[in-house]
Amino acid sequence: MFTQVRAFGLGAAALLALCAASMLTGAGRVAPGQVLDHLLGGGGDDHLRMVVDTLRLPRTLAALVVGAALGVSGMLLQSVTRNPLAETGLLGVNAGAALGVVTGIVTAGAQTGGAYLGWALGGALPATGVVLAIGARLSPLKLVLAGAALSATLTGITTAVLVADPVTFDQYRFWILGSLAGIPMDRVLAIAPAVAAGLVMAAVAARPLAALALGDDLAVALGHRPGRTRLWVTMAVTLLSAAAVAVAGPIGFLGLLAGYLSRSLGGGRVGPRIVLSGLAGAVVLLGADVLARVVMRPYEAPVALLVAVLGAPVLVVVARSRAVAAGPGDLVPSRAPRRRPARGAARAGGPSPSDARVVRGRGWSVLVPVRSSVAAAVLLAVTAVAVVAAVAAGQSGMTAGQALSALAGAGEGGHVLLVQEIRLPRVVAGLVAGAALGLSGCLTQALARNRLATPDMLGINQGAVIAIMVAGMASASGTLFAHWWIGPVGALAAAVAVFAVSGGVGRQGYRFIVTGLALTTLAGALTQSLLAWQGLGSATAVHSWSVGSLAGRGYSVALPVAAGLAVLVPAALALARRVAVLRFDEDVSAGLGVDPGRTRIALLALAVVLAGLAAGVAGPVAFVALAAPVVAARLAGPARLPLVGAPLTGAALVVIADTAGRVAADGAEIPVGVVTSILGGPFLLWTLLSDRRP
Repeated sequence: MFTQVRAFGLGAAALLALCAASMLTGAGRVAPGQVLDHLLGGGGDDHLRMVVDTLRLPRTLAALVVGAALGVSGMLLQSVTRNPLAETGLLGVNAGAALGVVTGIVTAGAQTGGAYLGWALGGALPATGVVLAIGARLSPLKLVLAGAALSATLTGITTAVLVADPVTFDQYRFWILGSLAGIPMDRVLAIAPAVAAGLVMAAVAARPLAALALGDDLAVALGHRPGRTRLWVTMAVTLLSAAAVAVAGPIGFLGLLAGYLSRSLGGGRVGPRIVLSGLAGAVVLLGADVLARVVMRPYEAPVALLVAVLGAPVLVVVARSRAVAAGPGDLVPSRAPRRRPARGAARAGGPSPSDARVVRGRGWSVLVPVRSSVAAAVLLAVTAVAVVAAVAAGQSGMTAGQALSALAGAGEGGHVLLVQEIRLPRVVAGLVAGAALGLSGCLTQALARNRLATPDMLGINQGAVIAIMVAGMASASGTLFAHWWIGPVGALAAAVAVFAVSGGVGRQGYRFIVTGLALTTLAGALTQSLLAWQGLGSATAVHSWSVGSLAGRGYSVALPVAAGLAVLVPAALALARRVAVLRFDEDVSAGLGVDPGRTRIALLALAVVLAGLAAGVAGPVAFVALAAPVVAARLAGPARLPLVGAPLTGAALVVIADTAGRVAADGAEIPVGVVTSILGGPFLLWTLLSDRRP
């Protein structure tokens, strides 16, 4: 009890001190005595009233309301899912609310706080429902990755909406940073009833949540209804998160921080934790906002970036804690798994005797894997069809036959020019980027022994993107992809950071991937900050590239990367036997003549360079590195690593997605990375649900 009382007292004192600091900090040169005198009713001139009443007071109240709302909503999600990693930003609830607000601005011209709240509620409610529907079936670490999948899909849809509306994008690139500057008092007052209702609902849910923590059966025995409790919490979380996003934008990690602090200071009792989480959320957000005003004077630092700097390490700490290890360890099956018959077991455990054929000649013989060879031929054919469709698709009305003729240099002069000078270079760039992503994903999955360990999930792609963005903004070059060569450097830095924090791969399961997710989220906040500091024209172009785009790509960047692939692909094939040996433990691998440490370093180097080169060509095209090896392995069978099928699949996926983005919207082009994000989120969720490990 003394600990809780002390925590409440310290939190209240910190909040009062930060409120005072917020009212006294800003660009306006106003003495503290003048501010205090004005707040006590002493009057003042127009400048003083403008600084205090119009700028600082609404900003301070907004930080208090939004911080408390996000803190309590995070704690409610953690309680109802029994997952200390649950948080509205990480699980996609904020992304749903953001999509709702952007949709309201574009379709209905929403501008007021009440309109923002209504549209945010419409976007947050389905996202919260999805989170709670799958939350009971997934382990804590898997639930965070499922939230990443949901966030990716919702953010991709948001980006697709923004592509056709530059005016809305100009508002969005500042609003998404979670800035509290310039928030009018009427917007704070408009969402205050929703926050109050959400907090009251949280208080009412305290006793049912405490019973639910004991398990559904015991909760029913104590007179509670778990289904009704989850529905009640869904409504409370939706109200709180939607209200917060409507005012300040989607601020991530705040619910995670508040839940972690309330759990550490308040113990296991739900009631005190609700109060402490609201207090902690307000303290953290208000402190970050005050710091944002002074750390980069005369400019302001993005609040979301500062909160992410605090929250990313906490995410890693919680992911490595006993609380996560003690959670539900695996997907909860609805019925007993079926046992495979003996013939199927032999097929799953290794290659069947008929899987390979010996091809002999005079003095030579080659062992040809039949299924893998057939799969590679099919994938090559699919890629060829995708190329023809890509060069034919568009507003020119060209048929497939005319496209083939133009590829050969025959046919109408306009068609030849369009195909060979405009579309074909872009297709080649897509093929190169997709092949690099597919092979990189295949290598990282083999390295980590996990289908989700891909460059985009581990933050490697984002490291390459930030390196290229910084290099491009610091130079006089007109295009970012002119600096494709620095992508592997940024990717290597990100990989080293993930390995250093997580302590390695292969033995920590999804903890390793969640560490990469923390880095990815932090890098994403930094990317959005860099976009906000650019002019609208430059920011629009950079934003298109930062989500993955092939617009304007040509041979100048594709051919050097293709030359790199010509070296890296044979190197990966040369490592194939050693990679297969890594499936065994360290002693067995060493006994077979393979040095596991050196092999992992070689694999990592190849995967990082490939991911960096792909980001240099097309930006961070999401989920291709995840899907390509999985699809290729399904076709080729589990006996062999799909080092040939994965790059072919990746090349086909990128070209198909880019073609779809060019023709899907009339008069606007959806970047290829947006298309893969929208489609890749459900694929990631399916991969999680079908994976049996914790």
